[in-house]
Amino acid sequence: HVQLVESGGGAVQAGGSLRVSCGIFGLMYSWYCLAWFRQAPGKEREGIATLKSGSSDDGKTKYSDSVKGRYTISRDTAKNILYLQMNNLKSEDTGMYYCAVGRVVYRDYKLLCIRPFDYWGRGTQVTVS
Repeated sequence: HVQLVESGGGAVQAGGSLRVSCGIFGLMYSWYCLAWFRQAPGKEREGIATLKSGSSDDGKTKYSDSVKGRYTISRDTAKNILYLQMNNLKSEDTGMYYCAVGRVVYRDYKLLCIRPFDYWGRGTQVTVS
């Protein structure tokens, strides 16, 4: 049984930084895709960062344009924790942040994340004022 548990959200002033974490329990995939999503009030959920695990793409990251250059997704494999470091936060970054894990497919010599993701956490709230 896979469980994802986010933590580290809170309130921060614009321009500040925050790091949220996601504990991953019970994951048995050999290759997989880790991701962070967020959902602002009244808006659809948005994928903001992915990190691939496995094959020659191990550790490769990708970011949405809205967070590129400000956010960093990383992981501690030994502790099974996924992180999202958020710098230079803006009011539009406010929302519920979710971590997710999903399967991958190897195609054209690279790993591709399969959507929808299989497992989701319950989220942690980030408020930027």
